Amino acid sequence: MKININKTELFKLLGWVGVALLISGYIRYSVREIWTIWEKLMLGAGGALLVLSVIFNFAAIKAYFGRRSTKLGTNTAAITAIVVAILAMVNFTGFRHSKRFDLTEEKLYSLSDQTRRVVSKLDRDVKIMRFDKDEKPLLRERMEEYKNLSRHISYEWVDPQEKPDVANQYKITHLGETIAVAGNRTERLEGMDEQDITNAILKVTRDKTKIIYFVEGHGEKSLSDTGAEGYSAVETGLKNENYEVKKVNLVTSNQAPSDTSVLVVAGPKQSLFPQEVAMISKFLDEGGKVMLLLDPSTKPQVDEVLSKWGIEVGDNTVIDASGAGRLFGTGPAVPLVIDYGVHPITRNFENTMTFFPLARSVKRATNVSSDIDSTELLKTSESSWAETELTGNQVKFDEGKDTKGPISLGGAASKKVGEKQARLVVIGDSDFAANRYVGLQRNGDLFLNAVNWLAGDEDLISVRPKEAKNRRVTLTESQQNMLFLFSFILLPAIVIVSGIYAWWKRR
Repeated sequence: MKININKTELFKLLGWVGVALLISGYIRYSVREIWTIWEKLMLGAGGALLVLSVIFNFAAIKAYFGRRSTKLGTNTAAITAIVVAILAMVNFTGFRHSKRFDLTEEKLYSLSDQTRRVVSKLDRDVKIMRFDKDEKPLLRERMEEYKNLSRHISYEWVDPQEKPDVANQYKITHLGETIAVAGNRTERLEGMDEQDITNAILKVTRDKTKIIYFVEGHGEKSLSDTGAEGYSAVETGLKNENYEVKKVNLVTSNQAPSDTSVLVVAGPKQSLFPQEVAMISKFLDEGGKVMLLLDPSTKPQVDEVLSKWGIEVGDNTVIDASGAGRLFGTGPAVPLVIDYGVHPITRNFENTMTFFPLARSVKRATNVSSDIDSTELLKTSESSWAETELTGNQVKFDEGKDTKGPISLGGAASKKVGEKQARLVVIGDSDFAANRYVGLQRNGDLFLNAVNWLAGDEDLISVRPKEAKNRRVTLTESQQNMLFLFSFILLPAIVIVSGIYAWWKRR
């Protein structure tokens, strides 16, 4: 059987195939931003087929452009081409002089204040290396932002198959691994987001890993507790900032460990023994750093420490009657703070909020020693007061017994001790940093900033990277039924009835 092939139609078809290959190759490169053999083959083959189609159909193309209708169409095409050219020039100008605007509430696509502070102060070279078959454009774009902050940052993409010696040098076992390298120190990134990159940079550039000890034995918040009241999120946050976190029982250790950078007492339910209080006082006298988180209705018996440092902790519960807490699903016993003292811990906290579920007052004493520098960090609104007798759900301000707001909920103090500087932070609540609340507003930043300041890591004090909020709407069963009735029954019925009415009127 003989098959007749129309060469004109064949080369016309090949021309369209060539156009399709050119478009596909361009789209593939635009999306991936990687120039591989496939992009070269697609663009090369597409161009070759298009040229062949033009050559073998030249007579038909010439005749087509000789028609009057084609000439009129050519004018339209020329105008279209001019418009496209103008748009292309605008696009090219925008590409060469790009400006990005991050309109997300949490600034998810901008480097955080913490990253900017850490990277801009680097004094040694750090290279981020990605080992993969294909380069990740998003990672390269993110690393360009890091490089713009410091000349000490560099980025390299390595194909382990092309450079197996480099992969072996850094003990790369599989594709997709990313490492940070500074001198002879290497750190593997657990993920690819900003927190992972900055954390790795911290680990390879810090000469010493500081240890944060949490006192236990009195019902304090538990680091291993992943429930709502636990401190597992606090432990994760500290480790992300290159701190080592440990527990200590002062009764069995007889003293604060010698490698303690910061000693934290987080919400003791029972009183500390006198010898434990003496150990904490001695630790501070020797230039140590301590954080005390003291809940209301508890008597930790740390008055000896507090009085020496000019800090008064009230036997009360702070009530916030402003109603602001109801917007966030809390009651009056969860005071809201938007007024902050001038201090490194609360730097850049203006126009932001922190929450303190069941808090007591913590204020600066009137007779503070001249060698102690102290600041009240957290102030409630004028609609609050310090309640001395909290019973039941009904609360009201009692003149002469309760203290009118604003009420201070926390303070920080420091004192020169020889070549060292002793530091103390006291907050009248430990629940603000529990897993249930630590992610609310600036609660997590407050706790970590306090540890940063105590540990002498002021460069880490900042606004940390935020995760995207869950903005899904949860509907009740009745709301779902109403939505179904409106969307699938009522709305279509209105359209149908309107159409029938319009048709009837025209008749």
